[in-house]
Amino acid sequence: QVQLVESGGGLVQAGNSLRLSCAASGRTFGRYGMGWFRQAPGKEREFVAAISNVGRRTAYADSVKGRFTISRDNDKNTMYLQMNSLQPEDTAVYYCATSNQAFSDSNTGSYNYWGQGTQVTVSS
Repeated sequence: QVQLVESGGGLVQAGNSLRLSCAASGRTFGRYGMGWFRQAPGKEREFVAAISNVGRRTAYADSVKGRFTISRDNDKNTMYLQMNSLQPEDTAVYYCATSNQAFSDSNTGSYNYWGQGTQVTVSS
């Protein structure tokens, strides 16, 4: 059974940084692509970033490009999202997800397994 557990969320002031982690278990971590998504109150879940199985390929939403960095450590079965220069509009529940492919795009339907989410709140 695949399990994804996010951590690292919290309350920060605008301009500060946070690093989210996603710990995976239940299958061979390094075979599959992963992604981060977020959902703000009253809005649909949106793509944030994706990374390929061995980390050579990444993709970002335009809204976070240049501020967020996705990475993974396959030895630790963990994916990360370094978030810098946070803004109030980044406030959301952040979810990690994994697919059954080496790399998946921004489509939520491409991902098979999801974590429970971690809250990120950015105050102005």
